[in-house]
Amino acid sequence: MKFSLKILLWMIAVMALALGFSGFYLVNFVFETSLEREVGQALDESSILSFAFETAALSVPSKYSVMPDSTVEEIASNLESGGKDSRRRVRISDEGKHVLYVSDGFETDFTILTQTSETVKAYQVISAGEKYYIHTGVSVNALGRVLYLETMRDVTEVFSERSVGFSLYRRVTLVMLLAGAVIMHLISSVLTKPIRLLTRATKRMAAGDYAYRARQISRDELGQLTRDFNRMAKALKRNVDRLEEEIEAREEFMGAFAHELKTPLTAIIGYADMLRSHKLDEEKSFMSANYIYTEGKRLEAMSLRLLDIIVAGKNSPELAEFSAGSIFDYLRKMFTGTRDMEFCFSYEEGTAVAEVNLIKTVLVNLIDNACKSSEPGSLIEVQGYALEEGYRFAVRDHGIGIPEEEVRKITKAFYMVDKSRARSKNGAGLGLALCVEILKIHHSKLQIESVPGRGSCFSFVLPVCMDFDEERKAETT
Repeated sequence: MKFSLKILLWMIAVMALALGFSGFYLVNFVFETSLEREVGQALDESSILSFAFETAALSVPSKYSVMPDSTVEEIASNLESGGKDSRRRVRISDEGKHVLYVSDGFETDFTILTQTSETVKAYQVISAGEKYYIHTGVSVNALGRVLYLETMRDVTEVFSERSVGFSLYRRVTLVMLLAGAVIMHLISSVLTKPIRLLTRATKRMAAGDYAYRARQISRDELGQLTRDFNRMAKALKRNVDRLEEEIEAREEFMGAFAHELKTPLTAIIGYADMLRSHKLDEEKSFMSANYIYTEGKRLEAMSLRLLDIIVAGKNSPELAEFSAGSIFDYLRKMFTGTRDMEFCFSYEEGTAVAEVNLIKTVLVNLIDNACKSSEPGSLIEVQGYALEEGYRFAVRDHGIGIPEEEVRKITKAFYMVDKSRARSKNGAGLGLALCVEILKIHHSKLQIESVPGRGSCFSFVLPVCMDFDEERKAETT
């Protein structure tokens, strides 16, 4: 069942109960007020008739010491005839509560008569067929006799008015329920429109349209729900895009990995087969063995790089504070005189927090890439700067540079801007991918600046001790 229909049915039920109880109370209140007024008038009329009876008894000749029954009947008849217009009905009983006079149509029991005494007035509302009466009883003292006077007052009109009131209120209630149903249907449709829009959005997203957003039409809780849903959808789309990029990158990685394996394995198998199946002279045998050795070393280097990337992505670094000078002393000893390049090491004194061996690996890879992209004898600059936010390392070369469209891709595994040049120097496109993974676990990022034909600068910033500790605590929390 739709939510709007539930709201409509509940509101109709609430309205029906409210109108029913209020109508019942209102009509009954009017009825009881009218009936109470009629009872008061009936009791007043009974008292007036009692007084009239006693007054008439005073005119009885003095020769009677006790009023005879015939006189009682005569007075009662006169009292009845005096109220013809009101259809008055009376009944007179003697001291023993035996009936002396009764009007035509006075058909009722003796309950009131048994309850009436010299000190007690009694009344009750009775029904006779389709009519309703107020039956009253009162005692009368006349010439030494105690008589009992009963009257019946017709109050059928009061009950008829109640029936008409209930009938009218039922019709009014029905009309109000119908009108209320129409109005509540419109209101529920307006109130639940954000829910319908959210439902439509979820269906569109379930069908694969992650860019679809629900339209916000209110600023209440449902509007807030719509905003939260759109934020969730936006985050979901980012995650889906990221997963798609990761899947695409994984597929590219597998393709590149297969290609990188195929090339050296083809050479190894080919030259091994040549050595196995042909008798070669010493020079060709050496050349074949050298190709096998070279390609084998290339496979070994590629395997070690891949292992380093996997390990770097899964392990946490063993942090320690170190000075920049110790890093630059290590790099100067490692590269000075070992490459056909001109190196310039310049740095400012400072400290940082990291796993020193991993940072050395990053810098060695960056310097190695700078050498591969530069001509022999070119200048390679390795620099260090102390900043407020940390310590910055930079490796700058003056080689071939990187096209702008290639900058975002070069950190992917097996990606090489110039594949022939990289392979000629035993490159596999894994060095920068390893650097990115190591810097990621150090909460740092590789920054690349490059101009084709003029060279490139690779840099990163290691946070200082205090900032790094606070970041770790925040992530742990």
